[in-house]
Amino acid sequence: MTTAPSLRERKKQRTRQALIDTALALFGERGFGGVTLDEVCAEVEVSKRTFFRYFTGKEAVAMAPLEDLWRTFLDELETCPADGRPLLGLLESVLLAALDRVADEEWAGRALRSYRLLQVTPSMDAHGLHFCEDTLRSVLDVLHRRLDLPDDARPRLAGDMLVAAWRHALGGWASAAVEPPSATGLAARVRDAVAALPGSLTLPAAPRAETGGR
Repeated sequence: MTTAPSLRERKKQRTRQALIDTALALFGERGFGGVTLDEVCAEVEVSKRTFFRYFTGKEAVAMAPLEDLWRTFLDELETCPADGRPLLGLLESVLLAALDRVADEEWAGRALRSYRLLQVTPSMDAHGLHFCEDTLRSVLDVLHRRLDLPDDARPRLAGDMLVAAWRHALGGWASAAVEPPSATGLAARVRDAVAALPGSLTLPAAPRAETGGR
């Protein structure tokens, strides 16, 4: 039985969400570099000390919707059934379960704004790469603790392939997104991207046929 969050916890969640929504709105209006942390805090009427209880900086609050998905992924990975299926298939099912938990339409709108900021903000890109590497290490820690896996490159490569499929799916979804963006559409793109992975490994590198005469 799931325990309902306390009043204190709900207040903390509301403050955190207000910081995310305010930051994304301001960054969208004036650009990431055109907004100070003081301005974000002033809009939400919290101190910088309070801000740093939730986030390490502007990059972290701007990336929060996408990072929250991967934190949920790690949570799901702790409890998913270890039923002997191929590891990549298990990781895909965990990612889709995480999406199902977090990705309502409000999350989809935040994630879209976050991704579009990421595409034009080098410091967010660097922050995202660091977060991705830390997350993959955590994924491997959980996998090796829960599963009987070989101590070789294959588990890490399975994780890398899932991340590559996710990035491809997210980019295509963001390019095609209409308002309001669809969380179910993102999940469908994830499925398609993961399904394409085996074929990418055996795709022939045939030379292009010459056309026309000399």
